[in-house]
Amino acid sequence: MRMRSLLKGAGLVAAAAALIVLVTLAGLLAFVFYNTSTGRDWSAPVGEVSQALTWDGTAYVFTGEDLLEDDRWAMLLDESGRVVWSLRKPADVPETYTLTDVASFTRWYLRDYPVQCRVRDDGLLVVGAPKGSVWKHDMAMDMDTLFQVPAWFAALFLLALGCVLGLAYRVLRRWFRQEQQVRDAARSGWINGVSHDIRTPLAVVMGTAAQLEADPTLPPERRKQAAVICRQSQAIRDLVNDLNLTMRLDCAMQALRKELLQPAAFLRQTAADFLNSGMAEGYPLEMELPETPLPAIQADAFLLRRAVNNLLTNCVRHNAPGCPIRMGARAEGAFLVLWVESGGASGTPDTDPPQQRQLEPDGGAAHGTGLKLVSQIAAAHGGEARFYGGDVFRCELWLPSAS
Repeated sequence: MRMRSLLKGAGLVAAAAALIVLVTLAGLLAFVFYNTSTGRDWSAPVGEVSQALTWDGTAYVFTGEDLLEDDRWAMLLDESGRVVWSLRKPADVPETYTLTDVASFTRWYLRDYPVQCRVRDDGLLVVGAPKGSVWKHDMAMDMDTLFQVPAWFAALFLLALGCVLGLAYRVLRRWFRQEQQVRDAARSGWINGVSHDIRTPLAVVMGTAAQLEADPTLPPERRKQAAVICRQSQAIRDLVNDLNLTMRLDCAMQALRKELLQPAAFLRQTAADFLNSGMAEGYPLEMELPETPLPAIQADAFLLRRAVNNLLTNCVRHNAPGCPIRMGARAEGAFLVLWVESGGASGTPDTDPPQQRQLEPDGGAAHGTGLKLVSQIAAAHGGEARFYGGDVFRCELWLPSAS
């Protein structure tokens, strides 16, 4: 859920960044279009101005004053550099020009006036704008460099977008982490409060049921009912404990107290405790261990015993009396595999039963909520829990060996 929210937030940031880029590009295109076609443009249509200036045999006639705005001016130079016609020409603009003057102002400015030029058969037409109204600059670029410009712009854009997304990811991750911590604290407080409120009445129910079950004056039927109440109360107690432990593992609040464990001794002790608890009554418990010594593991004995007990209890709750329960261990490379299975006939634990399917260790109703805790405990030890289902239910805990 947290990763999904993080990805959703990053997606929103990416969409916002893309929208900003699109709006920016659209604005630039609109600006260029406005200033080169439909809007106010410093450059007059010199071609049309030239067509509007004609020679009638005795003098020049100009019919294109509407092509020039109020602050534009124009003049025509003959081949000798002399002004032969002008319209609103500023007083500080000379009447004659040398070849050097013409070469200079066609490229730069004419007495600080930005000008445009057009070559005609009868001379050079010059159209000027007011001083300081236009920035005019001559630019030249190597063709190889020009062809690299799109790639540079694309690379810079991707770099900027990556920086924006990276920064957004870090900010969103920090924000979601803080939000998750607040939710975890609230959930922890709620579960702790509920657990505390349940324990006292549950202890009373369990104590009363145990007394009724041991009371010889009650009819056998009533004593069986009291035993059922006692067992179900124990199930509720285990569920509350599982909820507490699950919450602590989710929030990384459960410190692991690792110690060096010998798998064979650990499994034998766990099986003995399970048999002594009375939960295995009516369910034959078998253990299979290899003849060669198993590698030791660094593990929290309490948590690992809790995981195996959950698996054994799960086998009892979801199978009819008489169903065999098998447990054991084997070495697989750098891992030690602890396994528990139930259902079907007794077989070789190292070989997966046919037609098995991988199960999601999400605490589904078909196999009990304890499986999620088993998966969490395995992950806390740097390993994983693998669940299989079918005629035979099987769980394998892959834990890194200490050697």
